[in-house]
Amino acid sequence: MSTNAAATSATNNETSRVLNTDHPFWQIIRTVPDFPKAGIDFYDITPLLRSHIDAVIDALLAALPEGLMDEVDCLGAVEARGFVFASMLAGRLGKGMILLRKPGKLPPPVANKAYALEYGKDTLEMQNNLPPERVLLVDDILATGGTLTTAYELCQSADHTVVGALVLLDLVDLHGEFPVPVYTVLKA
Repeated sequence: MSTNAAATSATNNETSRVLNTDHPFWQIIRTVPDFPKAGIDFYDITPLLRSHIDAVIDALLAALPEGLMDEVDCLGAVEARGFVFASMLAGRLGKGMILLRKPGKLPPPVANKAYALEYGKDTLEMQNNLPPERVLLVDDILATGGTLTTAYELCQSADHTVVGALVLLDLVDLHGEFPVPVYTVLKA
């Protein structure tokens, strides 16, 4: 499953899929049924990016516990929409970024790690010659956790300390425990 889709198969408990519609962002996010394949509801967050980016960045910052950013040296931006959020946050906070990218996008030397997706495999890479830092991972949506877990493992293997992960939307029924705290604005 892509990082912005939620499985809604018949095996899921219907009550666990109920969205918390109290947050105003749910009025802006578009749900596209049966995309990219039958049985998947795709949560399209691009309307938030088009005209509500300041409110999104404010909400992401509000989701973090007080004082956490004092412990963070840089943001780990996960391709692709994690780049958008991490760069906006980095600009506001005066923090740097580490990029976690698809293969072939970063100059060597790089470390890489393959991982399984719902419909195949993928790989993330990061430069592996960076000094160790305390990192907050940033991505748009936490679905099954494969991409974010791989980002965590890559950072750990490069001697970075991951202090947490920040996502706009956490699809809580699709993943297990994450090795560090996950901070989120929305849950579904």
